[in-house]
Amino acid sequence: MTGSSLLPWLEAPLAQALHATRGHALLIHGPQGVGQFELALAVAAATLCEGEASVRPGGRACGHCSACHLIAARTHPDLLVLVPEVLQLALGWSGADEAGEEEGASKSKAKPSKEIRVAAVRAAIAFAQQTTSRGGAKLVVLYPAERMNPTSANMLLKTLEEPPGQARFILGSAAPQRLLPTVRSRCQVLRLPLPGAQLAIRWLQSRGVAEPQVVLAAAGGQPMDVIERLALGCDAQAWQRLPREVLAGQGTTLAAWPLPMVVDALQKLCHDALACAVGAAPRYFAAASVSGGGDVARLTACARTLREAARNAEHPLNAPLGIEALVQTLHRALRSPAAVSSSRERASPLATLRRP
Repeated sequence: MTGSSLLPWLEAPLAQALHATRGHALLIHGPQGVGQFELALAVAAATLCEGEASVRPGGRACGHCSACHLIAARTHPDLLVLVPEVLQLALGWSGADEAGEEEGASKSKAKPSKEIRVAAVRAAIAFAQQTTSRGGAKLVVLYPAERMNPTSANMLLKTLEEPPGQARFILGSAAPQRLLPTVRSRCQVLRLPLPGAQLAIRWLQSRGVAEPQVVLAAAGGQPMDVIERLALGCDAQAWQRLPREVLAGQGTTLAAWPLPMVVDALQKLCHDALACAVGAAPRYFAAASVSGGGDVARLTACARTLREAARNAEHPLNAPLGIEALVQTLHRALRSPAAVSSSRERASPLATLRRP
């Protein structure tokens, strides 16, 4: 990845990675959607670049030598990028193709894995032990590293501790706490923070994103996530009408979204409503749309329900029924105690008798 194509908020972290990394394994971690994978590739490209120092500002990849062209074409013989099958198309990398050969014809019928499989890690270890093809280092990029199951991670430990030859490993993660402590302890750590809001907004504007401040807030300040969410229909207009719909007990906008994104949106709406209810500022929505006086106790209970739903959001449940139930739960929590009492009174047969 050349300097011109590098995400603007990764300039300083890349310089830090290139000048401060001394070990054979680097763990890049930070919030989801800020560019761990892109930074890992930029570090790998700089390590493998064969350009003259005069055309490599700050030690970054020149983007013009034969090694850089091979990386851009995904064919560099000394670079292996390991990602779960479910992410390979989105990230543009096929991972360790040879890792799946032993699974035979059944592999094509199986649902793409969300994990970095044992076979793929085994192939990466074998790759690292091979002689370098172009006389430099052998690079293995693993992303997201937390997708290694315990067996995969344990298999990698010895190679991380005693890498063969010039083998180097770059791990990217949004959840380093889910990595084995023994994996973390073998890596030099580089933390990648959220980019500044104005820098992220300018980048989104350059991509033609409408109302970037709205969608950036919706994504929790994570600009790469904004692009993914827009592809799924979560634009600024949809986000802004969401509180009104839920307050009315409707889920029209949510019905078109995948269940994990629905749960995430409702959690953020519940968070902001609870923040306003206790006098704090909202984070994801405009204050005027969530400051309706929701009940703190019911919002707290709703937050617990949504956390439980988030744990099961990837399971093959009946999504429409699940969305409707969650919307109604938050709908009741968003209503003020006075509105709930008035509603109950109108619904009670005794209320009719008390009317003049």
